[in-house]
Amino acid sequence: MTTKKAFFQPLDRIAIALMLLLILVIGLIVSQGDAVRARVREFTWKHVQLEQKDISLTDFTSQTQKIGAEYRTFILTFSRPMDTKSIEENLKIDPPLAGTFSWAGRRMGYTFLTPAPYGTTYKVELQGGKDKFATKERNNKTIQPFKTAFSTRDRVILYIGANNEDQGRLVLYNLTQEQKKILTPKDLIVTDFQPFPDGQKILFSARPTTNQDLLSAQLYTVTTGFTAPHRQKAEAAGKVDLILDNKDYQNLKFDLSPDGQTIVVQRGNKANPNDFGLWFIPISSDNSEQKPTPVRLQSQPGGDFMITPDSKAVAVAQGQGTAILPLQSDGTKPLDFFPQFGLVQAFSEDGAQAAMVKFNTDYTRDLFLVTNQGVQKKLLTTTGSIINCQFDSASPTLYCLLTQLLPGEYYQEQPYLIAIDLKTKQQKPLLVLPPEQRNVQMSLSPDGLGLLFDQIQTQAAPVTSSNTQILTTDDGEAIATSSLWLMPLLPIADPEVSADLKPEQLPLIGFHPRWLP
Repeated sequence: MTTKKAFFQPLDRIAIALMLLLILVIGLIVSQGDAVRARVREFTWKHVQLEQKDISLTDFTSQTQKIGAEYRTFILTFSRPMDTKSIEENLKIDPPLAGTFSWAGRRMGYTFLTPAPYGTTYKVELQGGKDKFATKERNNKTIQPFKTAFSTRDRVILYIGANNEDQGRLVLYNLTQEQKKILTPKDLIVTDFQPFPDGQKILFSARPTTNQDLLSAQLYTVTTGFTAPHRQKAEAAGKVDLILDNKDYQNLKFDLSPDGQTIVVQRGNKANPNDFGLWFIPISSDNSEQKPTPVRLQSQPGGDFMITPDSKAVAVAQGQGTAILPLQSDGTKPLDFFPQFGLVQAFSEDGAQAAMVKFNTDYTRDLFLVTNQGVQKKLLTTTGSIINCQFDSASPTLYCLLTQLLPGEYYQEQPYLIAIDLKTKQQKPLLVLPPEQRNVQMSLSPDGLGLLFDQIQTQAAPVTSSNTQILTTDDGEAIATSSLWLMPLLPIADPEVSADLKPEQLPLIGFHPRWLP
């Protein structure tokens, strides 16, 4: 006798029950609409110059890194398309940072109008924004709250020490933390230096303390101990590497490209005084131990020079004008030539403008603003010298260190600092220095909020073979001591607020001050 087999086995009944339950849950979800809230998937930064992928905030916080002026755009990547207006209205930054919005699909960029002030922590918060679907369906579903924070770099300066232990040595001083650090060894006297754009190293020229030849400088790099968001880790401060020796050539002036990948050096052949010109040195970006090889720039000999903002050419004073030469071995064919201007004082960060000097037959000098569209606008005329000019990255302002010829029997120049509004050509005097302070150097901070300058006191003692460690100015005068000053800056369009701003003397003894980027 056979028994009748059951149509459904126990396992079948369990599977059917689970499917029915799943169908019921899906039906409830569909009937209620999309219950998953939109959220911010990623917070990243975009570098002003580097051609690379965005850098995420997690990389910053994991290595306690801070952003500099080269990071002016942060990007929020959302999990779905958003209602742009509601997001823009609900994004909060504390302290406030004015900026503009841009959108590309689910990515929103916020670009600061000016670099974020250094030494500050900012909070970013987004609550109440909606996605496109919630807006179309007219429901009250908002984005998942998002909060984060970021910090800007400390306010850090560099200078050549002029007192006791740090005399002739490169010194780093952290204004935010009030910490001082000597970077170079005692057996080198630093003559000039320039920070790399990421702030991790300093390029400097120096001669041994035992060498009596003031033109015996070699080129070195030294680490600062800081790291940049696009780097893996920082090296310990004070690691010195030789970049270019002086065996066959004297190394005179040098310049470092804005991208930190090329050095241009003015060199003279020791065996042949008529062999004089520019060399360029490509620098590896992979921290390779291989020593870079200098390449001769085949062109006419020139005077002062400056690498262009795109890091692909160099502006050189040649004859009565200025030539723009490509950074390649054959520089005989200039990319451009400005016969009426004998010197380039500064380039704007984007390369769209340049401050150029015209030397007149009556021994006066004109300062012009020259654009890449061919516009030439005269800004001022001086009877003295145009020592230095720097474009402000935070406003259409050009800061200049000038001198004026004083009346009298003896030739004497008086230095002074001014700010020029490039839109209106309005000039605002900042500071008049004593006539004896002719050897002044200035440096504008990366965030545009401070101007460093020095005041050197010279001495009558000549440089002799018995005192090879004596410090000298660019004019060859012996330095007795030097003070450093910090001038706070505000937009020149707000004269009432900035009228009372006065320079502050720093508790440091040194000269040739520079801001760390």
